[in-house]
Amino acid sequence: MIAKWIVPLAFVTFAFGADGALAQNYPSKPIRMVVGFAPGGPADVMARLIGQRITAALGQPVIIDNRAGAGGTIAARAVSESEPDGYTLLLGNTSTLVISPLIYRNIGYDPLKGFSPISRLGTTSNLMVINPAFATKQNIKSVPDLIAYAKANPGKLNYSTPGIGTPPHLIGELFKVRAGIDVVHVPYKGGGLAIQAVIAGEVQYTVENPAVALPLAQAGTVKALAVTSDTRHPQAPEVPTMIESGLPDFVSVSFTGVVGPANIPAPIITRLNEVINASLRSPEVAPTLVKLAVDAKNETPAQFGVFLAQEHARLPPVVKAAGIQGE
Repeated sequence: MIAKWIVPLAFVTFAFGADGALAQNYPSKPIRMVVGFAPGGPADVMARLIGQRITAALGQPVIIDNRAGAGGTIAARAVSESEPDGYTLLLGNTSTLVISPLIYRNIGYDPLKGFSPISRLGTTSNLMVINPAFATKQNIKSVPDLIAYAKANPGKLNYSTPGIGTPPHLIGELFKVRAGIDVVHVPYKGGGLAIQAVIAGEVQYTVENPAVALPLAQAGTVKALAVTSDTRHPQAPEVPTMIESGLPDFVSVSFTGVVGPANIPAPIITRLNEVINASLRSPEVAPTLVKLAVDAKNETPAQFGVFLAQEHARLPPVVKAAGIQGE
């Protein structure tokens, strides 16, 4: 009876020891962090910030690999297919880990089973902004004014986003449905290009991270109409929420987090989680997160996993109601 358990127990001991030894030697080479969006946007900035702190803590360089396109699914698929050794990570967000898997067919990865949750970095709201010259010409001072114009001019308003399946796209289509208006979605390859399209007058409005949109609004380059959180933004208390603008329960907050391919050894996940969480509180990162309008988190990998599961239960009805489909 005793002999029956000798081999299994030895195997468990060996496996635990192997993982422990692997974690002790980790990392022994550069770490690659894949970002599903173009350089210069909020996601890219966060990846580089966190990467620098991982490098400082673990002694190995973190290489940022930008792979924009298809709502972040190109980047996510590449990471899900990589070796689960902790050397390939994904800076994921609401788009890559929740929305895109709901709207694209044959994306090549399971958004829940295909990844090891490591750390949720934080959440952020979005800001709806409009071209100021257009707003002045059409006397648009608020979201109700924008809705009234859209209803009087069906199909003539264009709004930009960083691409199909991104949170701004979801917000834009929800706004279209909730407001009962006919507007045209124009996807760009990245948030920088989307906001520049508004500034240049190529499109009339967009929804963007406050870190990008607020400085432009304060400079008069764009005009802020509303914020998508349930309360006003502390850096722009004069800008109303979408709820205050006449759209009840219209709240949309996005998340950003770090994951790796499924089955990364637990000790490596724990080590990365500790380093990333510490970096969020560091004087090198915390002030920048405030500027990026990110509400920083401090969660365990298990808590991040529970959150992801909740998002996958919450968002499918929203995506279906918005009628978003990938190309």
